[in-house]
Amino acid sequence: MTAAAIVNEIQSALQGYSGKWTEKKGLWEFSAVIAERKVFLSKKKITYSMKFRIDDVLKTVKFSEMLAKAGSGLSTGGDFDNDFSSGFGFKKETYNTIGGARQGSIEEQSTLFGKDYTYQFRYEEIREKVQAAVQNAGYQFVYQILPVI
Repeated sequence: MTAAAIVNEIQSALQGYSGKWTEKKGLWEFSAVIAERKVFLSKKKITYSMKFRIDDVLKTVKFSEMLAKAGSGLSTGGDFDNDFSSGFGFKKETYNTIGGARQGSIEEQSTLFGKDYTYQFRYEEIREKVQAAVQNAGYQFVYQILPVI
């Protein structure tokens, strides 16, 4: 099976999920906003993304996934939800769960974000569907916590 056929199989397996596909130099990415919260003039959201790269020589597919939290908008001077300080200011925050202080498995990330957000997203289903498509093609599925290079 060719790399293009494997990509088609993976995309077909994930048809039921709303999200965006991108490809850059052989690195495929699927991302979807799984939780969003709007408060006053601010917005916070959690995005799930998974990446994979196909190695035809080694017959492997390297797979990585992460949750990213981002927020932007006007705040009351303190934290978006908890502190009420005087004055207004503009606040934009972006958190990347890879490479910063928030490292670990996606399960740990989900637990961390679950304290602030309510969402029903089964990321393990996506991983299992990708793994099944890869193994059905005769390739080895390699899970990585770090981004796929």
